Amino acid sequence: MSLLQVHALKVAYGGIQAVRGIDFHVDQGELVCLIGANGAGKSSTLKGLMGLVKPHGEVKFAGERMHKLPTHAIAARGMALVPEGRGIFGRLTVAENLDMGAYLRKDRDGVRTDAARAYALFPRLAERSKQLAGTLSGGEQQMLAIARALMGRPRLLLLDEPSMGLAPLMVQKIYETIAAIAAEGVTILLVEQNANLALQVSHRAYVMESGAITLSGASDDLAQNPQVRAAYLGD
Repeated sequence: MSLLQVHALKVAYGGIQAVRGIDFHVDQGELVCLIGANGAGKSSTLKGLMGLVKPHGEVKFAGERMHKLPTHAIAARGMALVPEGRGIFGRLTVAENLDMGAYLRKDRDGVRTDAARAYALFPRLAERSKQLAGTLSGGEQQMLAIARALMGRPRLLLLDEPSMGLAPLMVQKIYETIAAIAAEGVTILLVEQNANLALQVSHRAYVMESGAITLSGASDDLAQNPQVRAAYLGD
C-alpha cells in the first residue's frame, strides 16, 4: 500500500525549474532512495513534499492531499524532514533538541520512552544530553537531527544527504542506524549523493537527472545497471 504518492511534482525558484514534473511512490514500510548528482533536484523534491517551497502537482500522503497545506500541518500529519545541514538548535542542549522534536505531542510518558529509545540508538547523545548541540561534532549533530525527527513518531521520515561532510567511520555508523530504523518498520525516503550507500540499504531507488526521474527499480537491480555504475558507482 502506498503511503506517499507523488504525481507531476514541479518545484521552481523564480524562473529556474528545479523539479520537472516527476512521479514516484513510497509504500508503507519501504526504504526508498533518490540518487543523483548535486543539483539534480533531490533536495528540492523533499522541500516540495514538506511545503518548504511551493510545489505544483499532486502529493498524497496516507490518502490525503498535502500539496496545498503549510509545513506545520504536513508535519502534524506524520511527515518529518531531517534537512541537509542538519538544522539542529545550536544554543539548546541535546535533551532540549529532542524535546523540540516532540513539541506536537501531549503524551509525556511516551515522549520519555522515545527519548530513551533515541539515546539507545545513539549512545553518544546520551553521554552528551546536557551539552549544547552547537558544540557537537558534525556526526553527532547528524545523529541528533535524526533522533529529533524520530521524537515526533513520523509515519514517513525524509532524510536529506545524511552522509554529507562526515568521516567514513561516522557515515558507516549513521547508515547502520538508518537500516535499524527501517527494520523497525519506519517508512523512509532517503536522498543521497553517495549512491553506493543508498542502494545498499534501500529497497527501491529512483535516479534523478536535471530535475527529472530517468531510471527506477529495485535497488539491487540498479546497483548492477551499467548506466548507474558508470555515472554514480565509479565504474
